[in-house]
Parts: sequence; structure tokens; C-alpha cells
Amino acid sequence: MAAKSFDLIVIGAGPGGYVAAIRGAQLGLSVAIVEREHLGGICLNWGCIPTKALLRSSEVFHLMQRASEFGLKADNIGYDLDAVVKRSRKVAGQLSGGIGHLMKKNKVAVFMGSASLAGKGKVTVKAKEGEETLIAKNIVLATGARARNLPGLEADGKRVWMYKDALQPPHMPKKLLVIGSGAIGIEFASFYNTLGADTTVVEVMDRILPVEDEEISKFAKKQFEKQGMKIMQKSVVKKLDRADDKVTAHIETGGKVTKHDFDTVISAVGIVGNVEDLGLEDLGVKIDRTHVVTDEYCRTGVDGLYAIGDIAGAPWLAHKASHEGVMVAELIAGQHPHPVKPESIAGCTYCHPQVASVGYTEAKAKELGFDVKVGRFPFIGNGKAIALGEPEGMIKTVFDAKTGELLGAHMVGAEVTELIQGYVVGRQLETTEEDLMNTVFPHPTLSEMMHESVLDAYGRVIHM
Repeated sequence: MAAKSFDLIVIGAGPGGYVAAIRGAQLGLSVAIVEREHLGGICLNWGCIPTKALLRSSEVFHLMQRASEFGLKADNIGYDLDAVVKRSRKVAGQLSGGIGHLMKKNKVAVFMGSASLAGKGKVTVKAKEGEETLIAKNIVLATGARARNLPGLEADGKRVWMYKDALQPPHMPKKLLVIGSGAIGIEFASFYNTLGADTTVVEVMDRILPVEDEEISKFAKKQFEKQGMKIMQKSVVKKLDRADDKVTAHIETGGKVTKHDFDTVISAVGIVGNVEDLGLEDLGVKIDRTHVVTDEYCRTGVDGLYAIGDIAGAPWLAHKASHEGVMVAELIAGQHPHPVKPESIAGCTYCHPQVASVGYTEAKAKELGFDVKVGRFPFIGNGKAIALGEPEGMIKTVFDAKTGELLGAHMVGAEVTELIQGYVVGRQLETTEEDLMNTVFPHPTLSEMMHESVLDAYGRVIHM
């Protein structure tokens, strides 16, 4: 069978790959995309989207329990875990189907199967029906990443779970251990804890949510503990003894090992890039700790071969992958896009309370040699937050004292994953404190706290 020829072949149809394919098609390139499992990748099918659907259910459940605070009556409050999961899968399915429609609309040729590079500009696709060869001058690797399985802590789908098991739980955990307190670990801990699981989180670093600003981590930890979560920092799960009805975890803290029994364990200890079986080594592609090494334009150093998204390293975020996909497609089409700056990409964690940030933490800004001005504003000083019944939270802004540049913004509280975008736009437009102070924020909104936090950095805060 003759090889099919394209201008661009994208390997992987997650939020990086399918976006690269659409942008390439918009720019007049003939595009093929190869996907071995689901259109939409992990994000749509087993990550960002279905977890948000689950978390929404637990948030509504939490609010129902607080009905009397709002002057409402709700009796015999409960939940049906199967129905909660079913809704989450339906949401994921709806979106995954939507990607298929987008591929058709943009005339992107979809090949379902496993791809490998058979040489420069050549891709072999293995499907159930057989093999085919595709050729293109430009190839984009967007194969993503998968959960890391640590030796001795491997998932078995029964008592020890990875994120996929946690999204379709075989049972409701009564006593849950979550290993790892990054975004994935904390979101699952938050979901199951809200539904009544006795939840313990173990984190190897000296604080939970270790990539966040220290003040935000501490604030979030206090809130989680108020909700009944147990948090063990600077701790390591050394091994798991598995039985039919329980798992005994050996947890080391400060050199001392203690044993704890749980009925369920969720492992969320980071990710590994999907770099295997692609034929990368034969082409001379550099791989560092399971991630493809690229320059700021996602070029691998092999002519016409690019890598975007999780396979190309941190930050491991869907929106970073999508933006890189657009940039690479524009580069291939002969345009002059700007490279994606990691420090201008927001991170969002959808636990309760939510956490969101962009740019440098206060500690990082100081480490980089900036003289900083820092502002803070608490949710308790905001009318809308009090009216919503969400008075727990804070917004923190970090400025360069010399230039007024917004170096970073860090938030914890209700809806901060939506609020953060205001500061993201500000950073993109190279805003200064003066621009932000002169901006009129609508009242009553949570966004007013963003204004107040800036004012506070310069000793001009009004409502505190």
C-alpha cells in the first residue's frame, strides 16, 4: 500500500495534539493525527474534565449539608457514588465525541492506532486492521505522560488505585491514604474526604502543594485539616502490605516508621513521559528523565520533529500543551509566533478551597534577586465572599519594587481558578501596579480582592 503524504503529522490527540492539528489545518496545511486510545487524550477522558465533574458533585453535596446556613431546608442528604461517576463519564464522553467532530470539520485525517517513527519524516501506524505508512516533512510528538508507578506502591485496581481507578472506584473508601499532594493527589483527597472518607495525605516535601507559594500551602493545609483530613509532611510511604480487605502502609517520618491501616490507597506521585516504542533513540532525539529535550520553540534538534505538552516536560498542564500546539503549527506554516513562557502559565487546583497561581512565588522572586513588594487581601474582607458563604481564602500579589512589574499572583479560596486569569492577562500585557490600581473592578465581585491585594502591596488597601 502506498504511503499517504501530508504536510504535518501529529502523534497523540490530547489537548496538545488535537489543537496543533486544528491550527495547522486552519493555516492551510494537510494534517494527519494518530491516536492509539481516545480522541481528547488523558485530559478529556481520564484527567482534567472528569475530575472536575466529580469535584462539582462533591461541592454541591458539601453545600447541601450547609443548607440551613442559607435559610434552606434539605433532609436526608446523601449521594449515589455510581450516579456521580456515571455523570463524570458522560461529561467526558460528550467532549471526546466533540473532538471527533472538530477533526472532521477541519478536514484532519484521523488514524486510530499506535504510531512509531520509521525514519525521518516517516510514521508507521499499527492498527487492528493492519499497518500503514504516513509521510510528512513535519511531525509533532504529543504523546503525553502517564502516572508514575513507584516500586512497591504499584496500583492493583482493587485496594491500591491510580487516577483511572479513582475515577471509576470499585468501592467507596472508608479509610483512604493519598500518596502525593500535588494537584492530582489533593483533588482526589478533597473529593473523597468531602464524601465522608477518613482521609490521610502523605507528602515527601516539607509542605503540601509544594509548587505553590508557601503561605498559600499553609492556608490550604489549615482548611483541609478543618475538614478532617490528616496531613503528614516530610513523610514517605516505604511499603504497602496488601490483604483482601485492607492495606497496611509503612510510613516513615523523621526517621521513624509507623504502620497505618487503610481500606484504599491512591498513588499520585508524579508522571512519566510516554517516550517508549516511538523510535526516538534511532533518530537521535535527546531524552532526559522520560521527557524529550526541546528548545523554546519545541524543536527536538531533529529537523522537522517537534515535541509539545507533557512529553516535553514541565509544567504538565493541558493549557500549556494547547498553546505549544498552536505555536508549533504556526512555526511550521512559516509564521513567527512567540515562544510559550512557563512562568506566564497559570496552575489551578480544584480542591475545596480552590488554589490558583501564576508567575513567581515570593521565595522564588527573592531568590532571583528581585526587591519585592507583597500585597495580601483576605476573603473575609470581601462582601461577595461573605454573601456566598465562602469567607475563607486569600489573594497574594508579588511585585518588583523597582519597576512595578507583577511578578506573581497566588490565591486560595472560592472560584480562584476563574479569578487567576485576570492576573494572567495582566502579565501578558506587561502590566504594572499602576495599571492595576487604576482599573475599575465591578462591585460586588470576588475580583475586587485582586484590586485590594495590589493596593495592599503599596500601602493603599481600602477594606482592611
